[in-house]
Amino acid sequence: MNANHLLVAALTTSLTLGGCASIENNNTNRGAAIGAVVGAVAGKATGNHKNKRLAIGAAIGALTGAAVGRYMDNQEQALRDQLSGTGVKVYRDGDILRLDIPAQVTFAVGRSDIRADLYPVLNDIAKVLAEYEKTMLVITGHTDDTGPMALNMQLSQGRADSVKQYLIAQQVNPIRLETRGVGPNYPAVPNTNEANRAANRRVEIHIEPVTQ
Repeated sequence: MNANHLLVAALTTSLTLGGCASIENNNTNRGAAIGAVVGAVAGKATGNHKNKRLAIGAAIGALTGAAVGRYMDNQEQALRDQLSGTGVKVYRDGDILRLDIPAQVTFAVGRSDIRADLYPVLNDIAKVLAEYEKTMLVITGHTDDTGPMALNMQLSQGRADSVKQYLIAQQVNPIRLETRGVGPNYPAVPNTNEANRAANRRVEIHIEPVTQ
């Protein structure tokens, strides 16, 4: 039995034992039940996007054909409307959306805890995500280039995890969320002065459609 068949079998068992009606109507329980299966099966089998999309598709449905573009068009517009005036930039690359959250509302130097100014922004993002649930998110934490590399890698992962935990608290299904910490490796601007370093202390959220 290959990894995909194993994952489908495990998901079927989980949904049957947990009660399909209960899981369908409760995002928290559904995410916990299916998330456990993803962690135990998909993570150990391959740990790649393909299996995660399969898991999400089994839990909440997947998009096909022309529906993918329309779904992402509508989600993009909803994000632009909801985030208007916040300073958050919405970028589109094919059917993938990227949210660039301003540095001044994200993190202080050397800290991974979310500034209070970021709460309303994440609340607005969570509202749209709740409406468009057939997507997965990759949350990437970044730092500037000051300090040891190992510390920056740990710090950037902590920043991504902080955003993930806040979104989960706003009822975003945890099965949809992945985090990565990349330290100073992908600066938005050169780390040549303090203003630029502040811009590089950020989190980016990539929103990808779940497709069959």
